[in-house]
Amino acid sequence: MQEKQFGAHSSSAIIAVDRISKTFPNGVTALNDFSTTIRRSEVVVVIGPSGSGKSTFLRCLNGLEEIDSGSIIVDGIALDDNKKNRLEIRKEVGMVFQQFNLFPHMTVRDNINLAQQLVRKKTKAEATEMTMDLLRKVNITEKADAFPAQLSGGQQQRVAIARALAMMPKVMLFDEATSALDPEMIGEVLEVMKTLAREGMTMVVVTHEMGFAREVSDQVIFMENGKIVEVGTAEHFFYQPREERTRIFLSQILS
Repeated sequence: MQEKQFGAHSSSAIIAVDRISKTFPNGVTALNDFSTTIRRSEVVVVIGPSGSGKSTFLRCLNGLEEIDSGSIIVDGIALDDNKKNRLEIRKEVGMVFQQFNLFPHMTVRDNINLAQQLVRKKTKAEATEMTMDLLRKVNITEKADAFPAQLSGGQQQRVAIARALAMMPKVMLFDEATSALDPEMIGEVLEVMKTLAREGMTMVVVTHEMGFAREVSDQVIFMENGKIVEVGTAEHFFYQPREERTRIFLSQILS
């Protein structure tokens, strides 16, 4: 993995997850006594079979799903019932989903400007300046005045990433951000994510892209049935996994 622009990781945790559990009304337990710590500038890749609780874990990190028990602390702020805390955490934690969720009636520029003006209280000129900087970052400035329907899937997802970055988050969550894309478009989105990783963005990424996990991750978490089966560095995980279940999963996904 390439050395990050912002130097070595701080040893301090930016996210502390302590024994969280989540059971849905249909009786499915998505998270079962789940604990982990994510350090600043760390890239954590979460993998596992379908239904293992990966996406639920991400959605719990910014309060999109309520936990039944346990605690989540993001940059010193408890994710609890306090509305002010929740709002603060959602400002600091950006999320990119499988679907792009862009407003179809608004241009790319306006999609990215909107939250900056509403939440960060920027003027239109201030928001537009950041928007254009971010569009350069994701290599799509020529589409600033286009509407989402005029973009490819890969382009729409890069706009979604720029929109999340416009809030200046301390953490970025990616929930299978490439799974809805055609194969030839996956690379352009992964390249943006690799750039963010190299620049020191704290990232938690649910993905099936094992090449990305090997190249970029500092920590790999393998989940099944709402629990962590194994956790380790990419080198450990892909070349010397301890658990038999991990080895079986890797043999299936890498074959």
